[in-house]
Amino acid sequence: MSQVLSPRDDFPLLSGDDAPVYLDNAATTQKPQVVLDAIMDYYRTANSNVGRGHHRLALAATDRYERARAVVQHAIGAREPEEVVFTANTTDAANLVADVVGRRIVGRHDKVVVSGMEHNSNLLPWRRLCDSVGAELVVVPVGPDGRIEPAEFAAAMGPRVRIVAVTHVSNVLGTVNPVREMTAEAHRHGAFVLVDGAQAVAHLPVDVRDLDVDFYCFSGHKVYGPMGVGVLYGKRELLDEMTPFRVGGGTVKGVSHTQPVRYVPGPARFEAGTPNVAGAVGLAAALDYLLGLGWPAIRAHDESLVAATLDAVADLEHVDVVGDPGATPCGIVSLSVRGIHPYDVGGHLDAHGIAVRCGVHCASTFLDSLGLVGTVRLSFAVYNTLEEIELVRSALKTVEPGPWTAEHPNERFL
Repeated sequence: MSQVLSPRDDFPLLSGDDAPVYLDNAATTQKPQVVLDAIMDYYRTANSNVGRGHHRLALAATDRYERARAVVQHAIGAREPEEVVFTANTTDAANLVADVVGRRIVGRHDKVVVSGMEHNSNLLPWRRLCDSVGAELVVVPVGPDGRIEPAEFAAAMGPRVRIVAVTHVSNVLGTVNPVREMTAEAHRHGAFVLVDGAQAVAHLPVDVRDLDVDFYCFSGHKVYGPMGVGVLYGKRELLDEMTPFRVGGGTVKGVSHTQPVRYVPGPARFEAGTPNVAGAVGLAAALDYLLGLGWPAIRAHDESLVAATLDAVADLEHVDVVGDPGATPCGIVSLSVRGIHPYDVGGHLDAHGIAVRCGVHCASTFLDSLGLVGTVRLSFAVYNTLEEIELVRSALKTVEPGPWTAEHPNERFL
């Protein structure tokens, strides 16, 4: 099996003889030099507040900010830049929709549908909404293979369903959900659909118009961009109907102490205060970098690494693969080591210079349904190599029970 991509030299943190084997990319990715350069260039040459100044620097900053919005629009297939709202992250975006749209359309005895594999960031906002208005949170179960049966999803639909919130790609198992078909089913029942794309955008071409989702959100730091910036896509007609999540500078046409407040159109009405301009610029550079690599090469690279991992552990009798990551490889393989707590496995791998994520991955309800304390998650990026997979295999051969296994075999933290 040959290496498909080899852009490792583009990532400064991964250079040098002591560079880590970094396999925790579902938590956050490393940043290529072009992203670091774009952020620094903004601060060196155009740093100013956006949208409200008329001097040279303010206009330059505004131009870069809005160009970043257009890059995101192109990357995810939105119809127009105005359908792109910059947020702090995926969590922020999901909360925005839950608190603004959810509280407008979800009432007592209504239903909100989520899947059993959701990250807390796409579960807790809806749980809180349902608790506060007296609605029912309906959880579509996930099978032992980590997949949702279409019949189970269809059975959850009905006239009282107002919102469906599902992940595009599971952050635990890498399962790719058929969101186009799920969205069509939800729309047949008049429900709005929000998709958590945090794990998808770095691994799959996303076209929000083709998917026909109402809302789609993702985080910059999981797609080679900076932390502290994310995206909420919303259909223009829906954004136009929404009231602001936060209010403040930049969201209004004019204010008096007594007259009704007149809010500006979206997306500015949802971006109160000074936005993360450098973050948006860095995210745009990251998306340009990703698109420059090309989706065929990215997909082939993911497939190569996932297949190599499955081959590498196939004869390790004490190691089990959780789910079916080879079905539609999307950069994640979760493992369970028999008789050893996942934290002990993670510590052992770290001692060998290998960074992975061990535990419940902010999806404890999903792990509960699988009957697992946690998993050892290997998550890949464009800079990972087949040689690194061999290092993981070698380390797993020598893993032994540690203090967690001996003293806290069933304990975990988020």
